[in-house]
Amino acid sequence: MRLRLPVRGPAALKVVAAAGAAAAPVRFVWGGPSELPRAPLRPPWAPVLELQSGAVLFSPNAICQFFFLCRGEEPTDLSTQWLEWEATELQPAVAAALYTRLVLGRRAAEAVQTLREPLAHIEQSLARTGAAFLAGDTPSVADVVVWGTLFPIVQEESSLPGELQALRAWFQNMTLSEACRDAADTVLMPKALLEFKSYLQKQPPPCVAMQRAASNEPEEEEGSERALTEDEIAAAADAWARGAAALPKPWQPQKPVLPVEGMRNVLITSALPYVNNVPHLGNIIGCVLSADTFARYCRLRNWNTLYVCGTDEYGTATETKAVEEGLTPQEICDKYNAIHADIYRWFDISFDCFGRTTTPSQTTIAQDIFQRLLARGFLLQDTVEQLRCEGCQRFLADRFVEGTCPFCNYEEARGDQCDKCGKLINAVELKSPQCKLCRGVPVVKPTQHLFLDLPKLEQRLEAWLEQSWATGDWTANARYITRSWIRDGLKPRCITRDLKWGTPVPLDGFRDKVFYVWFDAPIGYLSITANYTNQWERWWKNPQQVELYNFMAKDNVPFHSVIFPCSLLGADDNYTLVNHLIATEYLNYEDGKFSKSRGVGVFGDMAKDTGIPADIWRFYLLYLRPEGQDSAFSWSDLMLKNNSELLNNLGNFINRAGMFVCKFFGGTVPSMLLTPDDKRLLARVTLELRQYHQLLEKVRIRDALRCILSISRHGNQYIQVNEPWKRIKGDEKERQRAGTVTGVAVNMASLLAVMLQPYMPSISLAIQGQLCIPADCFILSHDFTCTLPPGHRVGTVSPLFQKLENDRVEALRRRFGGGQPEDLAVEPQVMPWHCLRGAAPSSRSPVRGEVGAELCP
Repeated sequence: MRLRLPVRGPAALKVVAAAGAAAAPVRFVWGGPSELPRAPLRPPWAPVLELQSGAVLFSPNAICQFFFLCRGEEPTDLSTQWLEWEATELQPAVAAALYTRLVLGRRAAEAVQTLREPLAHIEQSLARTGAAFLAGDTPSVADVVVWGTLFPIVQEESSLPGELQALRAWFQNMTLSEACRDAADTVLMPKALLEFKSYLQKQPPPCVAMQRAASNEPEEEEGSERALTEDEIAAAADAWARGAAALPKPWQPQKPVLPVEGMRNVLITSALPYVNNVPHLGNIIGCVLSADTFARYCRLRNWNTLYVCGTDEYGTATETKAVEEGLTPQEICDKYNAIHADIYRWFDISFDCFGRTTTPSQTTIAQDIFQRLLARGFLLQDTVEQLRCEGCQRFLADRFVEGTCPFCNYEEARGDQCDKCGKLINAVELKSPQCKLCRGVPVVKPTQHLFLDLPKLEQRLEAWLEQSWATGDWTANARYITRSWIRDGLKPRCITRDLKWGTPVPLDGFRDKVFYVWFDAPIGYLSITANYTNQWERWWKNPQQVELYNFMAKDNVPFHSVIFPCSLLGADDNYTLVNHLIATEYLNYEDGKFSKSRGVGVFGDMAKDTGIPADIWRFYLLYLRPEGQDSAFSWSDLMLKNNSELLNNLGNFINRAGMFVCKFFGGTVPSMLLTPDDKRLLARVTLELRQYHQLLEKVRIRDALRCILSISRHGNQYIQVNEPWKRIKGDEKERQRAGTVTGVAVNMASLLAVMLQPYMPSISLAIQGQLCIPADCFILSHDFTCTLPPGHRVGTVSPLFQKLENDRVEALRRRFGGGQPEDLAVEPQVMPWHCLRGAAPSSRSPVRGEVGAELCP
């Protein structure tokens, strides 16, 4: 084998280290950065591995994997996940850090600081597993690849933050290994970075705005890194001058919402929450709030949008809860469906329909899909070894069993899935199983069940996945979770259970059984839509016209990317399959997990009792939405973000802009005479607006929120530099300048009201009321236009936010910290943020669904 290395840079480092670690018989051929690529799609810096067969590899990570395969080391799911994370998350962050260090000449510590989120991800993973290396107790290809990417910017473990102890130990072990040490010497680090610098200087800089994804903290003057062109400034000024007349007219669909020929028809679902519990903040951000934010954005774009959700009510979880509370399963479902609906209504979730799965429509549609699968030969019958409790005289469905996980030894694993390692398991695989009803020890006995023949559907699934991944936006975790399921081949999956509470199986010999909830529950999206409109098939059997977005946490991915698509593909009835699968990581609470039983964390029914308005909760959950890795709710951080980002930044700017109109110009927007500096500001705001669109179109909800905050920071700086409160006291020219600054600022506030609507609908409505923004202007375009022209009258302006005090936050922390006596409970104190309701406009915003959902039967 011959390895050509045109540039002595980071890619060369990792492949040379991998060659050494795997003892690969390879000859190195060094070339200059200007050498022509030997593979047509290869970037000029990438190494090329020429095999004796004549084949060529030019992906650095593929080359590293090939070296380890030659040594006989097969990739594991975990090592593959690390490689995908390195390619999608770490490489872009390091590229930006290298550009900052080598081209912009920033200090090494500053460059390392830009990597704080990916470094924290590695630290958390190492600390959580307790292993010495990323994928186990011995170095793997993942360790070499991640080390090779980090080394050019870190180089010594002392460069890493002191609190990252596990990461520092891992990095030192890797750096001292013979393969990595020799690679560093061979590639001549750090001297070779000067050679790589000359290459970087010829390339466009990494997109600064996109790099904001690497941090939960906004950077100061984020847009200032990018120079504006004269064409951009002229175009922004021209768009401004066209005014509100250039905006598209808000479109109002008829009820029920149905696909429209020639429009973009967007169907949005969020994972159906189990009816048997109260959702906590992590559940809310993981599906319904994320989907709601995107649905609101779609409507502001005039996309024909339907957002459906509902409670998942069948299955063992419901039976278990019914036993615990001494109620029937139907009574449990009625009770908790109402609780869920109230919580989502309070959080201002704009479902078009919020339904439930215990309906005749669910039975009809689920049984039809079953019959079609049966007729086409995609179902199998087999004998299953199942746990039976002789004390209860019943076969135990998975949720009625718990024991020790066979994979990670977690002692409270359920009979269907381990909450610690996430692996799906069969109840009979549990160690030390117990019946949850009587705590007896069950025995294994045979019973007949039906299976979905996934191997027979695998080829269809892979063809569909290839097409969906090529044309849709799937999050990185959704892709690699799906790949890990199909990599080793699919196996038949049981679709029936020995229960009473569920959709009955319409087949002789199995009529005493029901469908297993994982087969049945996703069909709830269809049945809930069918209860909303009898023309439901126009959404769900119309892939030519409909784009389907599924929102969920990562534990739900296999059911939506493998099993449910296989069911619909096998049914062969032109079903609409998911185009964009959006999965979050997990949101933790402070230093641990949410626990209702231990009183740890804020649950949906508790949030309103804190006195903190729903929009503040929405903002903070979306601000720390776990898009790339797990994140954690923190009371101190909530207080910080409320007081800094909302009160001092966003609220301060909007309030000042409106107050200046009222105080200095009698409540009427003054005339404006734009200077070159004003036009540059218009162009800067336009760039942020377009970045906001680019991110939300890719469903990067958290990152798009930074664009809003960046615009308000630009606005505050604009006001501070121009000081209209001083200029208004000067001569005519100074007063004109004060008027221009005030007019531009209040129009920026008008734009922010629209951009905020997906995130903070009540605050958006309050701004609309205070500034009297016309309803026809509540639409999102890609241009910043003057929507409040000279002569426009504003209303009464009042503060949008109030400060959160430390003593109150500490009281809330104690209240929700678990194991606290009753006298520590905080009395609900509703903050006097009267502007959220008191300043509403006379006519409602044109956005649908702002005050909750139509409750479907």
